[in-house]
Amino acid sequence: MIKTAGVRANAACTLHVVGTAGLADPARPSGGNIYNRRICDGLTALGWRVIQHVAPGCWPRPDRAAVHALGRLLAGIGDGAVVLVDGLIASTMPGILVPEARRLRLAVLVHMSLGEAPPSHSVAHAHVREGAVLCAVEYIITTSSSTREALLRRYALPPEKIHVAQPGVDPAQLALGTERGGELLCVAPVSPHKGHDVLLAALAATADLPWRCVFVGPLDRDPVFVERLRLEVEAAGIGGRIRFAGVQVGDGLACAYAAADVLVLASRAETYGMVVTEALARGLPVIATAVGGLPEALGQTRDGRLPGLLVPPEDSVLLAAAIRDWLVDADLRYRLREAARERRSTLSGWEAATDRIAGILAAAATSEAAVPDQGKTMAGA
Repeated sequence: MIKTAGVRANAACTLHVVGTAGLADPARPSGGNIYNRRICDGLTALGWRVIQHVAPGCWPRPDRAAVHALGRLLAGIGDGAVVLVDGLIASTMPGILVPEARRLRLAVLVHMSLGEAPPSHSVAHAHVREGAVLCAVEYIITTSSSTREALLRRYALPPEKIHVAQPGVDPAQLALGTERGGELLCVAPVSPHKGHDVLLAALAATADLPWRCVFVGPLDRDPVFVERLRLEVEAAGIGGRIRFAGVQVGDGLACAYAAADVLVLASRAETYGMVVTEALARGLPVIATAVGGLPEALGQTRDGRLPGLLVPPEDSVLLAAAIRDWLVDADLRYRLREAARERRSTLSGWEAATDRIAGILAAAATSEAAVPDQGKTMAGA
């Protein structure tokens, strides 16, 4: 059962959404892309006129052509318009966003603060750039309370400016699981910040136990890292028990969850972790690192029980111990499965996230009009 919000926005408004190429490409199943598309669809269903703009380029490290294209894109939006910009774009471009904040009603959707971004998303002077943008815009929306708290610690921002709209999750069939609990599933892009190397070390340390693990997620984010993992798998003698399944969406992803006993996630950083609630929606327990928004996504039952196990990041020994406990202790598996099924009944659907954002943006639409700026710049900082 998935709980949904009962209050929907009534006023029809126009919203401009500026996102990366993945905004319009379902074949790029990152958490941020999925979130953005679901919110756009949800607002449209509520009567909003949603105009989607794809900012060309490789964000958050665009080339000069992409910077100029972003400047032209925003300059073409009329004065006083409500504009929601993905943080991977906005937080890198104070030279464009700060001047535009004087004439547009700008909101930034921060999936991942650049101040905590993995090396693959690092940009020069990230704190300075992001701080300048977030101080200038009218509203900031984060997908977890942990991200909100991190922004408040890092920048001089008024608390009332930053809002949280947690991702929703769709209802799903209950996964039956196996008696021995040995079907492990990891759903994440195969890249260093998701900790697959830590997970492999933990799995190698439990090779004396019966298990199999499927890695679902893009393999093209860091091909060198992926190749290194493949070599480590073979060297550890567990090649026949690890499967790199690549990107799975729709029925393929649903089948992967249905065949699993437990979700394992060794992330080094995570703003929320939508795969955690996707697993819980199927009654699957979760073994994960206690970083960022993962504990928030995991949540607990009404009487305070965790529907999984949390371990510190970067610690393959403790992760291996948690996996071993899961595999050898039938009573633990029973308790965690029961807690996961109870947690399943408390999850919120996408309507709750959409309603939350609709309320924030409706306030932006009715706020005092921005002042047209005659000195707009096309250069990024």
